[in-house]
Amino acid sequence: MELTDNLNIKNFKSLITPKKLKEEFPETEQVAQLVANSRNLIKGILRNQDDRRMVIVGPCSLHEGKATLEYAGRLRALQDEVDKRILIIMRAYFEKPRTSLGWKGMIYDPHLDNSYDIEEGLRKARRLLLAIAQIGLPTATEFLDPIIPQYLADLVSWAAIGARTTESQIHRQMASGLSMPVGFKNSMEGNIAPAIDAIKAASSAHSFMGIDRGGRVIVAETHGNKYGHLVMRGGIGGPNYGSEYVAFADVLLRKAGILTEIVIDCSHANSQKDYRRQRVVLLDVAEQIRQGNRLIAGVMLESFLNAGNQPFGKADSLKHGVSLTDSCIGWEETEELIRYLSKVVT
Repeated sequence: MELTDNLNIKNFKSLITPKKLKEEFPETEQVAQLVANSRNLIKGILRNQDDRRMVIVGPCSLHEGKATLEYAGRLRALQDEVDKRILIIMRAYFEKPRTSLGWKGMIYDPHLDNSYDIEEGLRKARRLLLAIAQIGLPTATEFLDPIIPQYLADLVSWAAIGARTTESQIHRQMASGLSMPVGFKNSMEGNIAPAIDAIKAASSAHSFMGIDRGGRVIVAETHGNKYGHLVMRGGIGGPNYGSEYVAFADVLLRKAGILTEIVIDCSHANSQKDYRRQRVVLLDVAEQIRQGNRLIAGVMLESFLNAGNQPFGKADSLKHGVSLTDSCIGWEETEELIRYLSKVVT
């Protein structure tokens, strides 16, 4: 008989189940308390029940542990300083969406050698999330593959759905079942309407196919996520962080009956893909907050120990604390900007 199935599949590999991975790297009571408490704080900020703002900050993507934990330790010390006005959430991004080709993140290629040892990538990701939580910091990540949340979501306090996937029905369904607040980015073109549609869709109940903790294929039935919110990141048409864009978003959100506030991404199209312009965006947003804007719940910053980025290469040839993907601001500027924002939040 003529073969008609799996013609372009090279090989199938078995993968560790979510249950087994969690048994290897269990969530402690201390970590569970941190995650639960920080999720509640984020919800309060998003509903304007907490006067603080949140700063979602960290490397564009994580590629190794030593610099990541050094950075997390510095953030934790800064959190103690700005605690009354700012909630710091560390970016811990392990999946990188690609327009064409490129390194897809730690989960997919943890050895940085195109070996695609996904099982080890999941182990490294879970170890890092646990270590950051044990330092005392909540984490944020972007969920790209809908299977990944079963492995990692119990350790994550805030999640993003990216500009490339905000319009995806699969990701809207997935978000409806996630246990943490979820930010939906506006489209690559800069249109916020798809993100507003996504927030509404994710707030509703859904039934869809997935896997359970034992790795079995199941139908997931969700309650809907009531803490979806808009992340404004600019687009092909230019930045959208200015007060006029925020006011326009406010009108559309209220018309849609969405009660959550917004997050402004200081990077990506809002910085015109120049990491040095993140400062310009944050200072503008800070001024809007100083003038009494209550719609802005927080900002996102791409930041690491050292500024800039470096080309993809072998792990032992990489510079310490420099991003492997998008360029980041360095630690000194990060510290300065977060302190500045804390001074204008009242």
